[in-house]
Amino acid sequence: MASFLSLSLPKLNLVKASSASTSTPTLTTPEALTEKFGRKGIKFLESDNTPIVELTVRNGSSLRLQIPDAHVTSYKPKVYWKDDGFEEVLYTLPASGGTGSSKHKGGIGLVLNEVSEPASKESLPSQLEWTVKDVDSDAIDALQVELSYTSRTFDITYVVTLYPTSLATAVIVKNTGRKAVTLSNAILSHFRFKKRGGTAINGLRSCIYCPHPPPSSPFQILTPAEAMKTESPGWLTFESEAEEKLGKWSQQSVPFTIMENKISRVYAAPPTERSKAFYNTPPSKYETVDQGRGLSFRVIRMGFEDIYVSSPGSMSEKYGKDYFICTGPASVLVPVTVNPGEQWRGAQVIEHDNL
Repeated sequence: MASFLSLSLPKLNLVKASSASTSTPTLTTPEALTEKFGRKGIKFLESDNTPIVELTVRNGSSLRLQIPDAHVTSYKPKVYWKDDGFEEVLYTLPASGGTGSSKHKGGIGLVLNEVSEPASKESLPSQLEWTVKDVDSDAIDALQVELSYTSRTFDITYVVTLYPTSLATAVIVKNTGRKAVTLSNAILSHFRFKKRGGTAINGLRSCIYCPHPPPSSPFQILTPAEAMKTESPGWLTFESEAEEKLGKWSQQSVPFTIMENKISRVYAAPPTERSKAFYNTPPSKYETVDQGRGLSFRVIRMGFEDIYVSSPGSMSEKYGKDYFICTGPASVLVPVTVNPGEQWRGAQVIEHDNL
């Protein structure tokens, strides 16, 4: 079993060496998936004609993953000692109208956008069709599902792993074509908060950032254009100020990033700095803070250069009473180039010590 990344997590690897053949027939029904991959803690079912898999580890923490679009629509870890001490972490909405076949918005979505010349033909579809390639478990203290997308140009593996106090999502993109491919990538998580006030991120003090739209995604709640719309000055509080103009770099001077007002930004080293022998990068981890529920979750990035952070401000009201933010590791300012025969890897871990 080949280790993907070295983590201070249980022994189960983020990406294992799968023995499944690429010629294996695609399994789509819950019965067929259960017969081949079913085991304790891993349950295949169907919802609204969409095959999904539910993972539940020993302490009751669980997640739900839509297989065709690799969309994590629910993550409910145990965060309190009481018997029913589970809380939904993700903000997910049913899709209504718009383009794309994704049945939900929000949650945790893998974003892989090809960057190409205007007249050239893209080799990566805007929405991928994923299939189950393998599963693994460690006495139901750790459960893993490996999804696969294969074409003439790409061999992509996406692995979702659930532990008692963490959730890891990891991607490997291998270029099997004849030309180099440039990708703008991200793993974006929509975190649910009890109320707009008391929503913050801790850990980005002294980091450089610039206003920037999110990468386009079938899972987005706010479109890139909506995310960049200026908040009405009447909604700003004395603790915050209006977002700067697109492309203007600033340095955060306060320990907490207040998320109750509308922002959309990327924390990263400016592209002009990256050619230097030494330059400052954003931290590998930071925390979301939900004062309303007294919970915090640590977000860890690996393989990605940037951190994307956004909040809807007053626009959240049209989606419901709960508040949400969108954040995660990304490579958007300087897209990743994968040469023929090479591969690129990236991962995100959401972990907590609320117990």
